[in-house]
Amino acid sequence: MRDRYQTLLTQLVEKVLKGHLPSKEQVYRELVQDLEPDSAEILDECLQEQLSATQLAVTNAVDEIKQAKATRSLRALKTIQGEWERYQKDRGASNAIAASAQVILRSEPDRYFAALVKVLDANQAQPLNLEQLKQLASTLKQAASMMGDANASLQQVISGIRAGLASWKALEPHLISWMYEQSRDNLGFEGTPGQRGPWQLWAQQVSSPLLQSLFQGLALNQPVTDSLNGVDHTLQDWIDLALALQLTQRGLVTWFEQQPYDSKWGTQQSIATFLSFAVLWGQLSAGIEQATSVNVYNREPLSQGCFQMALQTLRAFTQRPYFPLYGGVFALLSGRHLQDALAYLDEPLRQADGTQEKARMLTLLGYSQRAMGQIERSLEFHQQALEIAHTANDTPCEIANLNHISRTYLSQKLYTNAIGSAQRALVLARQRGDRLGEANALTNLGYAQILTAQQIERLIPEASDVSIGYLKEGLRLSEQLGDRQSQSLCCNSLGIAYGLLEQHEEAILYLQQGLQAAQRSGDLYLQGLNWSYLAESYYRLGDYPQAIGAGLLSLYGLEQIQAPEQSQPMGLLRVVKGRMGAEAFAAAVRQCRAGLLPFIGVDGFDHALHLLSATSQD
Repeated sequence: MRDRYQTLLTQLVEKVLKGHLPSKEQVYRELVQDLEPDSAEILDECLQEQLSATQLAVTNAVDEIKQAKATRSLRALKTIQGEWERYQKDRGASNAIAASAQVILRSEPDRYFAALVKVLDANQAQPLNLEQLKQLASTLKQAASMMGDANASLQQVISGIRAGLASWKALEPHLISWMYEQSRDNLGFEGTPGQRGPWQLWAQQVSSPLLQSLFQGLALNQPVTDSLNGVDHTLQDWIDLALALQLTQRGLVTWFEQQPYDSKWGTQQSIATFLSFAVLWGQLSAGIEQATSVNVYNREPLSQGCFQMALQTLRAFTQRPYFPLYGGVFALLSGRHLQDALAYLDEPLRQADGTQEKARMLTLLGYSQRAMGQIERSLEFHQQALEIAHTANDTPCEIANLNHISRTYLSQKLYTNAIGSAQRALVLARQRGDRLGEANALTNLGYAQILTAQQIERLIPEASDVSIGYLKEGLRLSEQLGDRQSQSLCCNSLGIAYGLLEQHEEAILYLQQGLQAAQRSGDLYLQGLNWSYLAESYYRLGDYPQAIGAGLLSLYGLEQIQAPEQSQPMGLLRVVKGRMGAEAFAAAVRQCRAGLLPFIGVDGFDHALHLLSATSQD
């Protein structure tokens, strides 16, 4: 067969040189029409051999005539090579479509949604593009004609793919138009989805009742469960939603990443988009389990499929150069969902070049687990991520996990261990020029000393210079780098320090600055902590109304992510109520209500009061 392909290539070169194959399409057809099955590698080797030999003939030609002839032959071979590469690309696409169809067809009908979610994973080596998704629907339609009872469910898959592509076509012209109607500083993708943003405009573009209800609910900041209960939905609707949301998220990220005049702003919005859609998928997963309109038999596969979409989004996020190594996602990562996340992460670990992905996602998981009070599990994740990052030569991730381990030791009041880990991070960061890692290591060193002093509830001013200096240097570096989460952490630590020094006005200035940075980064945990310490500072100054407002915001925010620190604002509010008396306290709560609604809404305000009253009754 090798001799046959060598002859075929020689004949093709002659035909191209003589003008018998004037178009590339004719070259393409002539090249592949007699190709034997499973012999592409042999033809590829023959082509590479002829290219090398002809290039050598051009280089070693002894006269101009022979060189000119060899050059023409080389040009013809390169034309053939281009068409061969096109064939291989087409063959790869055809194989990907056929393999995707088999993933779905081999699944049970009640698992079609989960199978399609696997097919849609953009982290695959060859993710399907829009045209290939259309071809997938056609391939499935051919298979459906030969099926029996499962045909009805497969028809919904086919209709769902086509509906999802239609929804994306309707949304694409309005992908970014909503931005020009809002302040550029707060687009609605920073922090929790549902506040401002494109949702109402997008709801007007789609025809799917499920998508319309979801977008309208997000626009009004309503629980996702309410959106699901508002309409009936089928497998087709869920596939439509999955495809439309995934394509919308990818389209937004692509647009943000291509902003040449303000790349920093584009990066911030890309981060916010990844996190917002990951959280949205997590909310859908949880909402399905609670929604009464979802058939009980469909809940588990639909919920699992939505959670897999969240993991796919996060995994794609880890591969971006701007992935934040000092943040987390909270509501997604509990119970069996955490086990699902770890199982999904084993897939990239099995790939030689994929270990970095797992290290970075474990870093995200570890931060989130610490925020939720799962300290031992957090430490386990960070130590595992540290080992993987070291093996993968991902130094920034290695330094980040040393810093996270330091913070976790601080949570356990193991201050000597915390200082040791922070010092290792600081040395490595300075050796490798990782200024963000250096900023966080400096913050951890200063913070460890502050917390040591907090144990005895007294910080001697003369002895505080070193620790305050570490914190201010960390803040300076994080401000230079524009890292808002690190800024918030530094400011929070400085606020605590000045509070211990009984300089409460100075503490409030830093805590307010830290709160703004946390809000801009979308870090719910740091927002809750900054509100909590603001409440404490206002209380120390005797400003009870401000203490009540900050305390309620902290209580609501920390309870939403199941953070154990929610006990701090809870206890403070009870103390304030005891100092003021029940009647005066209730009047102060009513007075601050209007100022809190923009942050947590009416339902959030009522929920915070319910938490407070429930604890008081206990």
